[in-house]
Amino acid sequence: MTAFQVLAGMAVVLALEGLLYAAFPGAMRRALATLALQPSERLRLVGLGVAVVAVVAATLLVRA
Repeated sequence: MTAFQVLAGMAVVLALEGLLYAAFPGAMRRALATLALQPSERLRLVGLGVAVVAVVAATLLVRA
């Protein structure tokens, strides 16, 4: 996986996130409010799990 591919992937993620905020601002606001109420340890564990799954998926997709 090259640095260019990593940056391209990050650009896609940012574009999708931007589209979600544009299309569903109320739902995104509620989601962020719900996240703010979660304990830090839970957010860390979920974030780490999602990051691991994303890196594995990206690696498999790039090598396919």
